[in-house]
Amino acid sequence: MKENMKPINPNWNRVLKALGAKPKAAPAVPAIKEPAAEPPGPIATLPLSKLRPFRGHPYQVREDAELLALSDSIEQHGVLSPVLVRPLEGTNDYEIVSGHRRCRAAELAGLSSVPVIVTELSRDEAVIQMVDSNLHRDHLLPSEKAFAYRMKLEAMKRTAGRPKKENAPQPAANYRSDDAAAEAFGVSGDTVRRYVRLTELIPELLACMDRDEMALSVGEALSYLGEDMQYAVLDAMDAEGCTLSYAQAIRMKNMFRDGTLTEAAVAELLSERKANQKERISFPLDDLQRFFPPQYTPEQIRQSILRMLEEKEEREKGHRSRSRGVER
Repeated sequence: MKENMKPINPNWNRVLKALGAKPKAAPAVPAIKEPAAEPPGPIATLPLSKLRPFRGHPYQVREDAELLALSDSIEQHGVLSPVLVRPLEGTNDYEIVSGHRRCRAAELAGLSSVPVIVTELSRDEAVIQMVDSNLHRDHLLPSEKAFAYRMKLEAMKRTAGRPKKENAPQPAANYRSDDAAAEAFGVSGDTVRRYVRLTELIPELLACMDRDEMALSVGEALSYLGEDMQYAVLDAMDAEGCTLSYAQAIRMKNMFRDGTLTEAAVAELLSERKANQKERISFPLDDLQRFFPPQYTPEQIRQSILRMLEEKEEREKGHRSRSRGVER
């Protein structure tokens, strides 16, 4: 065992088996159900100071209400599910594979050490384990999915390599390695490919995705633009105070591919109003129905209102003409 690693009481094994069970007593702060137990292995304690975040970790550790609630639970009940770590080559430290949120919550709870399971994993094996252990989380951001999908897909390709022809399955002609990886994610291959494209966006546009200000299809189309043009899009969006439609994003993608997209063209495209950004006036049907025969359809009501407004406009024009005649 490495320096600073202390064995834990064997009773921890029984605690792991009992994960998910409700506590017998009713504490002031109920125990929060943490992720399922990690793969079996020797359980020990390590100081938090010896643990390092996973290199390239795509998931954010947000200090939100859920993390604070987990911290309160850990303060009363301890860390119920050990953190999965692997030794960092050439050091006495360890890299967190699964349990970044638990470590931060334990730190906020005032703990100086946490229970861990130390496992010998290669970098690619650790990437796959790290991604899989977090994909179950609720409210994952588009940027988190994008980099998680990309990391696991690349790790799977490096780990498995290309299948030999004699051993290769016989799927549909357009079946790709992305589709094979997508099965592990529980999504379609097209979805994986769209999210992976988002990793080509500049950070500011990716932040728009995370704030739900841009659709996945729009972000994917913009990802084919060069960095300069992406910043031009960002500036134009700020100037116009609007976002892009899918049709506008596709036009930019095609123009960039053809070498005709310029900053001026981006600004001109963004100045066009999207159909859903045109101002509208709406009324509840009940507010209007009483002015029309009961058998009138909504379209008949709309046409009648337009006709009355046109007649009103004509009367006002006639009144203005007569007024000018009197003044002469």
